[in-house]
Amino acid sequence: MTKTPAPRNRTLTLTQEEQQYFATHLRTISEPVKLEDVLNATICQNAAEVIPNLPDDSVDLLFLDPPYNLKKVFNNLTFSELALGDYEVWLENWVVQLTRLLKSTASVYVCSDWRSSAAVHRVLERHFIIRNRITWEREKGRGAKANWKNCLEDIWFCTASDDYVFNVEDVKLQKRVIAPYKDDAGRPKDWIEQEDGRFRQTYPSNLWTDLTVPFWSMPENTDHPTQKPEKLLARVILASSNEGDVILDPFLGSGTTSVVAKKLRRNYIGIEIDETYCCYAEKRLQLAEQDASVQGYADGFFWERNTFSQQPRSNGSGNQQ
Repeated sequence: MTKTPAPRNRTLTLTQEEQQYFATHLRTISEPVKLEDVLNATICQNAAEVIPNLPDDSVDLLFLDPPYNLKKVFNNLTFSELALGDYEVWLENWVVQLTRLLKSTASVYVCSDWRSSAAVHRVLERHFIIRNRITWEREKGRGAKANWKNCLEDIWFCTASDDYVFNVEDVKLQKRVIAPYKDDAGRPKDWIEQEDGRFRQTYPSNLWTDLTVPFWSMPENTDHPTQKPEKLLARVILASSNEGDVILDPFLGSGTTSVVAKKLRRNYIGIEIDETYCCYAEKRLQLAEQDASVQGYADGFFWERNTFSQQPRSNGSGNQQ
């Protein structure tokens, strides 16, 4: 018996008819292709078969979210935990193949957890210039009685050279002011007064605590077990690419990278081995044509988690974030 979802449950679903329809939009690659042949495509295939056929020097931004070194079930596929050295070899194999695709001005972001972070660092320093390690808070998850609760993940930020894009003005944060200081003339000091509160605009750091892991009341949520928030990808894409640039995600999952790239007027190439997740990506891409908002990003700023605005916003709905 199918369980009736709660009234506020906005998790994206796929009917059998939708999956059959969106499956007709998916691509496979069996020979070398030109860039224009795969732009804005969802490729349903093992990335190891696709990458050798993609063109050299074509990618401006690589977002790499490989399976973490944990036993994890992805629909019909299972990734098994490896010894840390073996995981390093596994990841090195992917990075070596992908490096050829990058422009000399490209940026690279690689996701990991604390268990594999050291191995990821060793691989990346052999191929790129490591610029930073971003840590972001996953507020979701069970507590641990005999250990500290694990609620953090890492994202390594690298570049192919010293010539790279970083649009810091595009990724500023809007933070609510707790202590609204004023200057001697009584004017706001480094903050602005708005109808819905007092806010300060700040530059981003490498500690991200304003993200919400997709869950059942968010329309971007799918049943993918390791889905990244659209807000996270928006920050990466705005900072490290320009409109019209090409973004590659070889472990696309349910499509977040492609969807956000489309919303922010970038080109994308998404590769995912699982057909169901590819169909989720295609459905989300279709929905993005009607709604280009990113929850938590509005008026050119990223807002703190649980910020609420009653005012209409140009790139968002003013929802809780």
